[in-house]
Amino acid sequence: MFRSNIKHLQDDLFNHYRTMKPSIAKMLEKSWAPIFYEEVFCMINEEIYAPLYCLDNGRPNTPVNILLSLEIIKHQFGFTDQEILEQFYFNYQILYALGIRNLGEVYIAERTLYEFRERIFSYILKHPDQEDILFKQFGILTANFIAKAGIKTNEQRMDSTLVSPNIKKAGRLSLAHDVLRQAVKIIPKGSLSDTLKPVLEDYFKNELLFKTRNRELDSRLQKVLDLITEVDELSQKIPGLASRGEIAILRRFLNEQARYNQEQGKWFAKAVAEIESSSLQSAYDQEATFRKKAGKSNSGYVLNLSETCSPENEVQFITDYKLEPNNKSDIEIAQDRLPVIKQKTDLTDMYADGGYHSRRAAIEGTNSALNNLYD
Repeated sequence: MFRSNIKHLQDDLFNHYRTMKPSIAKMLEKSWAPIFYEEVFCMINEEIYAPLYCLDNGRPNTPVNILLSLEIIKHQFGFTDQEILEQFYFNYQILYALGIRNLGEVYIAERTLYEFRERIFSYILKHPDQEDILFKQFGILTANFIAKAGIKTNEQRMDSTLVSPNIKKAGRLSLAHDVLRQAVKIIPKGSLSDTLKPVLEDYFKNELLFKTRNRELDSRLQKVLDLITEVDELSQKIPGLASRGEIAILRRFLNEQARYNQEQGKWFAKAVAEIESSSLQSAYDQEATFRKKAGKSNSGYVLNLSETCSPENEVQFITDYKLEPNNKSDIEIAQDRLPVIKQKTDLTDMYADGGYHSRRAAIEGTNSALNNLYD
């Protein structure tokens, strides 16, 4: 059941902040935490996320402003999920930034983070014609920052870049783990090497998936591929093992997801674009495949960003973003985004490279409000 979190608006008479030494309290007041609390946490509109929950049934939700703030802080400091929860429990700066004044006052389970992300993702998929609820919050925060900093938004620049989302890499790593674990289970314990024995332990999965940073996803996948190769070679030496279904799935995964390097004598992960849409999607169901939509499949996305660029600004702010399938052209994206940017800012001039060149984009995309799209 959805309920707004307003408890932070009224301090307890006795809390850890009030019992701090004045010198320590002053240090806290000069840190990033009070700024985050006032300009980010307090500016989160929880009502936007009310549709994610039942309005009149069930237990109250974990506060949205806390969960969303934890996601922002996690990516700001490069924490893993485990680390951000540890910081939430024991780092008073983070608690202060989230409107909490007592250590140990609020408990959040690991699954709560995952369920919140899943709720947002599922809602966006089910309501493609509605404004992205994350983008709506981004707009609120951006408008606040621009107003506070006195940023001029009349001049902006636009550019795009191809991206492969970490969630896709994480999913690939998770599949690799499941394939490996299923195969290791059928190997007699006495035949397992010291490198394969940990695969069956709970901590192995936690270390591999839960404690992996985004920048480590590729190296972790390579580690699993090396272990899969070891299992494949071991299965050839144990009678009857090579014909087992778990080993067949393992070999299929290896051939679909990796390429053998003759010179180095090992398997290396293929680029996502090289993997067929009919590739293995589940360690438990060989028939599960990725279905193409409208005859098209995309291995990544294009991220389009707009940013202020007035020379009078001391700093520049991102004013708009849009993630699209990578088969959508820069011109199409510009035509979609320019009216939105114009509506929310004082845009008069937009600068872009040659990929956006289109007189139609300049004229139709903004109802003649923009002067030009500059090459």
